[in-house]
Amino acid sequence: MMSSAPLKIVFAGTPEFAAAHLQALIESKHQLLAVYTQPDRPSGRGQKLTASPVKLLAEANDIEVLQPQTLKAEQQHQILSEYEADLLIVVAYGLMLPDEILNAPRLGCINVHASLLPRWRGAAPIQRAIEAGDIQTGVTIMQMDSGLDTGDMLFTSRINIDDRETSESLFKRLMEIGPLALITALEKLSTEGLTAISQDDTQANYAKKISKSDAAINWQSTAQDIDRKIRAFTPWPGAYIEHNGDKIKVVASISQRTDIKTSQIGTIINADKDGLLVACQQGAILITSLQIPGKKMMPVALQLNNYKDRFKVGTQFSS
Repeated sequence: MMSSAPLKIVFAGTPEFAAAHLQALIESKHQLLAVYTQPDRPSGRGQKLTASPVKLLAEANDIEVLQPQTLKAEQQHQILSEYEADLLIVVAYGLMLPDEILNAPRLGCINVHASLLPRWRGAAPIQRAIEAGDIQTGVTIMQMDSGLDTGDMLFTSRINIDDRETSESLFKRLMEIGPLALITALEKLSTEGLTAISQDDTQANYAKKISKSDAAINWQSTAQDIDRKIRAFTPWPGAYIEHNGDKIKVVASISQRTDIKTSQIGTIINADKDGLLVACQQGAILITSLQIPGKKMMPVALQLNNYKDRFKVGTQFSS
């Protein structure tokens, strides 16, 4: 097999997912010229300025770090051009790239997207895949264009979504296969080349950014849909029940099918050490762990010791 020459790469990314891909590039034969990441942001109770995982990793490996507020200024186009990079690799960067940036590197810009495009375009493909009940997902290496995740597909890596998958567990699995897919794609790109496949826009869905309001449980939904929502929003922002003015987070649940009368929607029909069985529009769901505001997440069996009256049979949650 023909050995490929190292590529001169500029990397752009911000969170932990991006840092995993940067680490793979650091360990590869390719030459990292610089790293772009978002500016330091206030974090924690003290709102102290905190560097991104990508910045911390780049600095630990003596790689130049750039943190512009925007890439729209002509000065930024000139800075990137001066690197004379073969490729700009973008992974969860968080800033829009104007055409001047997209066209600056010799081979353009490629993106690692945590979905089998065009299934989920946008900010939250992992959560939306679980919420929708998808049975498979993966990562797509794509050539970037001016659209939102609309570029030609260059390489894909697939995995199945488990029945009890949460966004946390799926995130970790995708973070394992993504870097390998990226390095494999770079090897193919610099040797035999990669065949660009256009996306079928008719199959595309928009994975909109997650908000806390998305995580409210609607008991008018089916037990299966509620179970998917709980798993999709674990650990963040955490699916929740509204009850007596409180937002009670739910982390663990088991979808159960049973005959439930419509008038009982949102009502606890059984409460014991196994959990709270709550009626839904179709079927019922067994909630096994709850988090009372200001308290730790605990199994329902322990919650019943302290809040037995609050979660007794016949209690109805807001919908």
